[in-house]
Amino acid sequence: MSPRTDRLYRVNSAPEDFAFNERVVEVFDDMLDRSIPFYQEVIKATAQLLAQHLTHGDTICDLGCSTGTALLEFARLLRDGRYRFIGIDNSQAMIDKARLKAELYSQDKSISYRHQDISRLDLPETGAFILNYTLQFIRPLQRPPLVKHLYENLKPGGLLVLSEKTICEDKRLNRRFIDMYHRFKLERGYSELEIARKREALENVLVPFSVEENRALLANAGFETVSSFFQWFNFSSFVAIKPA
Repeated sequence: MSPRTDRLYRVNSAPEDFAFNERVVEVFDDMLDRSIPFYQEVIKATAQLLAQHLTHGDTICDLGCSTGTALLEFARLLRDGRYRFIGIDNSQAMIDKARLKAELYSQDKSISYRHQDISRLDLPETGAFILNYTLQFIRPLQRPPLVKHLYENLKPGGLLVLSEKTICEDKRLNRRFIDMYHRFKLERGYSELEIARKREALENVLVPFSVEENRALLANAGFETVSSFFQWFNFSSFVAIKPA
């Protein structure tokens, strides 16, 4: 199933606020590949962390799973049948696409999907929660209780893997990081107009934290071990481990 090319912001009309609707769903996989640096490498690194820390029968839950790309890759990389995979998203259009892809790739028996608000999940003793570029779309005041809730639903020794777009607290360096990211998107075929229009659409919808704020968020929820395992300028990935 080849993804459609992301051309959402080529037209010259005023952009709407970004939303995970059917128009976005149709091009979302292409948008991920062209907008998130080293996306596949982060997925592979996450799979290695999961394989090292989890045990037979553990549940791996992807929160904000979108079209299911990451869960399909986890199921492929961790293909010994030891784990249960669950994807949760509050966009019905995303869940519908994810289920279609799982069926197409014959993974509909190993992966289940739920259309649900991730703040209301009830999955005690989960082995790992994955938050891939999801928390940044949740209002800042709602993040601490959500992360605390995830901590409480993890089994002892369980993992929370968090990947986010971040900001640098040094304003001059932050500007340079943004410029480098701008160049990254140009190199992947987006035009200046598309980049500007998408930035406008995401304003006040995607609210990034700094690396330090994300670390504090995890530590304050109860995680004693919090470590960064990837960073590319203003994109960072963390692993947090619940005490055993």
